[in-house]
Amino acid sequence: MILTAADLTSDRTVECDVCVIGSGAGGAVLAAGLAERGRRVVILEEGGHHTSKDFRRLDEAWSLPALYQERGTRATADLGITILQGRSVGGGTTVNWTTCFRTPDHVLQHWRDHHGLTLTTEELAPHFAAVEERLGIATWDQVPPNENNATLARGGAALGLTTHRTRRNVRGCANSGYCGFGCPFDAKQGMGLTCVPDAVAAGATVYADTRAERLRVEGGRVVGVEARVMDPARDRASTVRIEVKAKVVAVCGGAINSPALLLRSGLDRGPVGRRTFLHPVVSCVGLYPHDIAGWHGAPQSVYSHDPLAAEAGEIGFFLEAAPVHPMLASVSAPVMGPELLTFMQDLKRTSSLLAIHVDGFAPGDDGGTVSLRKDGRIRVDYPVTAQLARSFRRSHELLARLHLAAGAREVYTLHAQPLRLATQGDLARLDDRAYGALEHAIFTAHQMGGCAMGPDPATSVVDRDLRHHDVENLFVVDGSVLPTSLGVNPSETIYGLAHRARDAVFAAG
Repeated sequence: MILTAADLTSDRTVECDVCVIGSGAGGAVLAAGLAERGRRVVILEEGGHHTSKDFRRLDEAWSLPALYQERGTRATADLGITILQGRSVGGGTTVNWTTCFRTPDHVLQHWRDHHGLTLTTEELAPHFAAVEERLGIATWDQVPPNENNATLARGGAALGLTTHRTRRNVRGCANSGYCGFGCPFDAKQGMGLTCVPDAVAAGATVYADTRAERLRVEGGRVVGVEARVMDPARDRASTVRIEVKAKVVAVCGGAINSPALLLRSGLDRGPVGRRTFLHPVVSCVGLYPHDIAGWHGAPQSVYSHDPLAAEAGEIGFFLEAAPVHPMLASVSAPVMGPELLTFMQDLKRTSSLLAIHVDGFAPGDDGGTVSLRKDGRIRVDYPVTAQLARSFRRSHELLARLHLAAGAREVYTLHAQPLRLATQGDLARLDDRAYGALEHAIFTAHQMGGCAMGPDPATSVVDRDLRHHDVENLFVVDGSVLPTSLGVNPSETIYGLAHRARDAVFAAG
């Protein structure tokens, strides 16, 4: 059963075996496994419940406020980084671009060497295999890449970079290109179409439009969750309260909301909210003499990991493409007035390539922090270090080279005063611009860390089974448990970790 604000008009108290807070990549996979094994499961989801009937609007003006955190306006405290993070039944899987990778071996090795976390490829393999089967994760090569992704493949080939086709969690994909606004064809195998219905079919109850405000902890155990029903029309909490009494609680709200919930609940011992990683993204835009129509076709079907090897004093990055829909493009553009009009008139011939920077590995790279403002609202701080700024300079150059090699007539950066480049000889002019927060557009669609897993309570929040170090019946099961970023899109890592956590959470309840 899925309940929404329309059903939740008066206060109520609910009892269950396991309360799962969040219905995204972590929460839904966990809830399905527990419900299917007989546990009484309640899922609390702050966002609304929407289906393909809603998504068929193909309306960005509706989708961004309805399906993204803070109505699509979440950002770091200095406004230097735009944070794209999902919020609905299904969480970020409703709006992500379907790109899936297993956790790379070298990342697991780094965690063993530097964080004492003994997770192995062999241990995780059956969990990845299980979610890949359930979600249809496979290499997307049924049709050629759209022209936006083809620019990356073509430019990469010209520059000697290795590119590959992505693996995607889709079945019967119509290649529409609207993944970021909810799949209108029920082809994307997100949580709202797969594991949430699995959980409901097994007896779980989903409370949509319901924000978990704090955990009640007594005697070293969490005994319940205090929540409030949201008013969807005003996008704020109503006066209706939901109290959940649970034997076990799993916090699965994502790498920003989960640390914030622990902090609101007084569970602030250890590095809660610290070492938050964002995979900071920069983009260069290519203007081509032919149509790109980057809003059509699978949004990500080509990638390159060649630039992951960082140069001295810099941070590595990987390359993907971004869809170019009108509203998303217009809010990303650094220009206004007549220049914005020209930008939008050229949109059909515009390609956007991304450099996604891999934070958390270099010595001293501790990422950012999640904290609470005096009024209880979430604050995200992320310092752009000199090391990262140097990497932005290098990635800007490679993105520009890729576009020009792929046939772009002109390339421009997303600086406050965009730099326009027409030939390879213009690349030296990139030194004329500064790099860092508020110097140019920076985005994140991958949020990780803030409740790291590890063996030491001084440097981690949960153990390798994702159990809280101090509260024995509390688990955190989402991207916040990652000790570093991943260097790949994080959704499948979260699916796999949640599938692995089912046994420990089941045993606790």
